Amino acid sequence: MSGIWVEGASRAWRRARPLLPFFSLYITFGTTLGFLASGAPLILRARGVELAEIGLLQLINLPVGLTFLWAVAIDRLRLPGLPHRIGWIALMQGATIALLLVLSLGEAWPLGLLLGLAVATCFCVATMDIALEALVVETVPADRRPFVASAKLSGASLGGIAGAGLLVGYYDTVGWQAAVLGIAGLNLLCLLPMLRYPEVRLRRDAAEAERVAAPFERLRLLAPRILVLGLYFAAMFALSGLNNLTLLDLGVPLREVGFVTGSLSPVINLVMAVVSGVLVRRVGTLRLITVSALGVIAGGGLMIASAAIGSATLAIAATILGIVGGGGLGVPVFNMIYRWAQGPRPATDYALLFGAAFFAAMPLRVAAPALAAHVGWPGYFTAAILFYTVAFAALRATIRRTLDADRVAGVA
Repeated sequence: MSGIWVEGASRAWRRARPLLPFFSLYITFGTTLGFLASGAPLILRARGVELAEIGLLQLINLPVGLTFLWAVAIDRLRLPGLPHRIGWIALMQGATIALLLVLSLGEAWPLGLLLGLAVATCFCVATMDIALEALVVETVPADRRPFVASAKLSGASLGGIAGAGLLVGYYDTVGWQAAVLGIAGLNLLCLLPMLRYPEVRLRRDAAEAERVAAPFERLRLLAPRILVLGLYFAAMFALSGLNNLTLLDLGVPLREVGFVTGSLSPVINLVMAVVSGVLVRRVGTLRLITVSALGVIAGGGLMIASAAIGSATLAIAATILGIVGGGGLGVPVFNMIYRWAQGPRPATDYALLFGAAFFAAMPLRVAAPALAAHVGWPGYFTAAILFYTVAFAALRATIRRTLDADRVAGVA
């Protein structure tokens, strides 16, 4: 019996091992951005900073939405000494570590300087991300990409547990310097598996047909998809991105909010990433995203009720339901982004599909807290549900067209 168990474990490790470099780097992605972009707003809100001012901290995420401006350089330029994509990944991880070392010294520095360093760090993390996503498109077969998306979201969720959860919940004990230095060390450790990834061999073995397309044809195909993704990302943030602030306003203590949205949320997302990575192949993309979206909408409905009656317990339940629904959407949506990024310049395509769409949602991300303060939480979530329903319907229709076209072409 023990021999069978050992053989099964060995077989599972052989299947999971190729995913380790992606999983590891997304742990650092989730930890770094989780602490800088999610932890800081919660801490400041707990200290009494107004909702409208909290919205300005979303500017930390700005480089994520602007990667399309420099993605062409990632596609065209090769750094000496390492393969094309791994060279950029190593450079950006090194720059991230250097900036974090500087940030660790700046607990008492002016807020503007710390914000600038945080934005620069996000620039490095976002650039690493598009190089990593291009590596997926170029070296991972289409039938394996759902597992890479699952590994990606699982790693980001674990990183979120640390960066947006544990480091917020225990911030008073850990302190600024130890927290930031720990994140820097994690970035270094999680880079090591990627340095052994066989990029050159896998790029050579990749099907050339997936890397050939006319530039104008790519632009014609991508523009509608960028618009649809931008609407969806904006709507998803509108409906679920302010739940942590809602909980605070309903009287939930910071430590408990940090646990629900910073620790429990990534755990749920981790489980959903693993489960949906399997379900997307068994039940189909359209069924999975439809059921998941209904869960997100139901969570928004419960949030309206909780805000109207002032129930913190119901708000926590609504938040958890929304997290479960959103977690089911992650793998199929990112798998479709990989599919749409298949072309001669995958870093540029991914930056447009994800980065430009994220940037299109930025005005709402900045304005949403002020809007909620103006109309109140019940009115805000009512509008958010309507917006999300329209945006999801558009996304679902676009995904359906792609899947139908692939079936006709014999791709899927």
